[in-house]
Amino acid sequence: MGEPTVTPLEGREQAVPQPVTARTRPRRLGRLRTPRRPRLWFEILLVAASYWTYSLVRNAVPEQRGAALRNADWIWRAEHTLGIAWEESANHAVNSVTWLIVAMNYYYATLHFVVTLTVLVWLYRCHPGRYAAARLVLFATTAVALAGYYLYPLAPPRLMPGAGFVDTVAAHRTWGSMASGDLKHMSNQYAAMPSMHIGWSVWCGLTVFALARLPWVRILGLVYPVATLVVIVATANHFWLDAVGGVLCLAFGYTVAGLWYGALPYALPRNVPARARGADRPGPKGGSGT
Repeated sequence: MGEPTVTPLEGREQAVPQPVTARTRPRRLGRLRTPRRPRLWFEILLVAASYWTYSLVRNAVPEQRGAALRNADWIWRAEHTLGIAWEESANHAVNSVTWLIVAMNYYYATLHFVVTLTVLVWLYRCHPGRYAAARLVLFATTAVALAGYYLYPLAPPRLMPGAGFVDTVAAHRTWGSMASGDLKHMSNQYAAMPSMHIGWSVWCGLTVFALARLPWVRILGLVYPVATLVVIVATANHFWLDAVGGVLCLAFGYTVAGLWYGALPYALPRNVPARARGADRPGPKGGSGT
């Protein structure tokens, strides 16, 4: 008789505020947005439209040949001062091995797109909770790179007159850089800083290393950006410092995603939270459908 009793009404009144406080308040303070389930048709359109816009803007930047060559001379002198002007030696050494330089030409022309798209598809299928944040990193990185192309036109080493670099695509008559051979009029040749070959490849490498389970796949994730760095230098498409610019752009991309989601992509849950899935695809009476 002396023990307190709790009526059903009282129990409901006490239980209602507890899940609201525990579930919603920390989530809102912890991140600005909750990842949602990506939709395939939307992602295909978004990636296609984004790359089309990137190519359009990049190639619409005025080809300021004089400024681009002056900037290239400055970069070359700066690298000599720093003792890292090894691009010409690497270019000539690799160019002397025909099968290797031909392979590098095709590597430069294709893997930049193939590997990046492959990692995006893998994230979409296997890590849907991290996909949107990782994609935001890539998009923000590319967006700030466009500003770099406009503000700092830069000629690649192979276009510096009298510098002694070999345009390996032209020399070996391979299909390679969009800025060489018969395709050179379709692409801005003076958009070398920053290097998005490095920005995208480091994004791919970090993503694979952070999320892959198999050790050998994680190792490949680390090898890929290193190999890309060797390729862009050996083919005389970039200076070392262009690669530094690409990494700085990537750091900006991670900063944007971290501020937007409250965490780096790899720290987010692998799967989309049930509540977010329910918001996209409501079940009966507005429930989560699970």
